[in-house]
Amino acid sequence: MPEDADSFFDGLWYILKQAIQEFQPNISESAVSCLKLIGIALLTSALTSANSSQKGIIEFAGILSIGVLILEPVGNLISLGAETMQELRNYGTLLLPVMTAAMAAQGGLSASASLYAGTTAFNAFLSNTTTILIIPGIYISLALAIADNALGMNTLTDIRKLIKGIIVWVLKIVLYVFTGYVAVSGVINGTADAYAIKATKIALSGSVPVVGGIISDASEAILVSAGLVKNSVGVYGLLAILSICVGPFLRIGIQYLMLQLTASLCSVFGSKRVVGMIRELGSATGILLAATGTLCLLLLISIVCFMKGVL
Repeated sequence: MPEDADSFFDGLWYILKQAIQEFQPNISESAVSCLKLIGIALLTSALTSANSSQKGIIEFAGILSIGVLILEPVGNLISLGAETMQELRNYGTLLLPVMTAAMAAQGGLSASASLYAGTTAFNAFLSNTTTILIIPGIYISLALAIADNALGMNTLTDIRKLIKGIIVWVLKIVLYVFTGYVAVSGVINGTADAYAIKATKIALSGSVPVVGGIISDASEAILVSAGLVKNSVGVYGLLAILSICVGPFLRIGIQYLMLQLTASLCSVFGSKRVVGMIRELGSATGILLAATGTLCLLLLISIVCFMKGVL
């Protein structure tokens, strides 16, 4: 988090600079891992050309080498993604009640309650789905990819596609349903709260003799003050969420891009099975990136909706 930020964009720029500075050593580690993958692909291709009769055994050894080499870095990335999503969920449990109370104080009783309930439910569902489905699915997909490419039979391809398809489908459905829920509940509850506030002001102005108008104006000032508090908390909440996820998101994203680039380079001289294994590693990293980004985006959308307040 920035120690002093004059605006949201100043704080965002500070967070990005800090993340890039901390990320520089990880770029070197990712580059070394990708160079090792290129070396294995080159060695496998050279040995296959020199001894074509042992092509299957050589490619089998090459793919197993890739699996052993990349097992620890990919495992670290998966652990990083899981920890980041858990931190986002924990921070959400602290921030959302504060935003809900501030929005309710501004007059959005129905809107704040529905938005809090929806965000909490989707946040919990996505976090539990990550633990039960996404993380195990990535490990299973990688294990099947190693076995399938090592044996060269392509019998497990459909199972891998099914697993990845289910994960991607779940992430898309969560975002689509959540944004739809926010839009519908915001229109309905926000309009109801706005009319309730207007009715309350009219009632105060007309029911209290002499000072009714003064009380109505004072209540409006209180609502404006509550809105300022809510927006201030929301701005720092946005920065806090970005500070949690921007570093891991950059690290996973760069690893994904580098694996895709490595696969493209290896496709020039490497065997189809070796290149396919490298692409599977990139695909698994991409799924992890999507899961992390989905939870972060869910919280960001929710906070922006809280900051918008009643209609």
